[in-house]
Amino acid sequence: MIQKRKLANSELNRKTVEEYRKVDKLPIIVVLDNIRSLNNVGSVFRTSDALLVEKVLLCGITGTPPDKEIHRTALGAESSVVWEYFDETPKAIAALKDLGYRVISVEQAEYSLNLISYQPQDGEKYALVFGNELRGVDQAVVDLSDECIEIPQFGTKHSFNISVSAGIVLWDFFSKLQR
Repeated sequence: MIQKRKLANSELNRKTVEEYRKVDKLPIIVVLDNIRSLNNVGSVFRTSDALLVEKVLLCGITGTPPDKEIHRTALGAESSVVWEYFDETPKAIAALKDLGYRVISVEQAEYSLNLISYQPQDGEKYALVFGNELRGVDQAVVDLSDECIEIPQFGTKHSFNISVSAGIVLWDFFSKLQR
């Protein structure tokens, strides 16, 4: 059996914040629609950093950096990932559409597309909207979206935690776009 040694952080060849900011990003903007938990916000920043997301938009009641609770789970990713605040999510959606982004709400909705079969296209820019922990993506935002995708679930619960949903969807897009 081959011995496996856990790598030290110094062996991981991680980018500095300056190097990270210069590297090509995935053509994805994450939109957080009224997220209550600052730990969820921090987790989304950390996942966005790991998968080279272009930007995070924080909307409505969603907390913004600097904040010790966000930092606790982001571990500094709130400094590397570009972010912007909008007081209302529909304003963010309008701005994204003006910039040519395809807006996709991650929500259980009529005519939602299954994430497993959804194929993002090279050359397309995406804005992925993740909603409030209790109410999901606001209906007004769903109405403004180009489409909805749904993560299939097979147990007794009807939803994932928002940070888990973001991890699943962002990894899926990252792997399908073969970055």
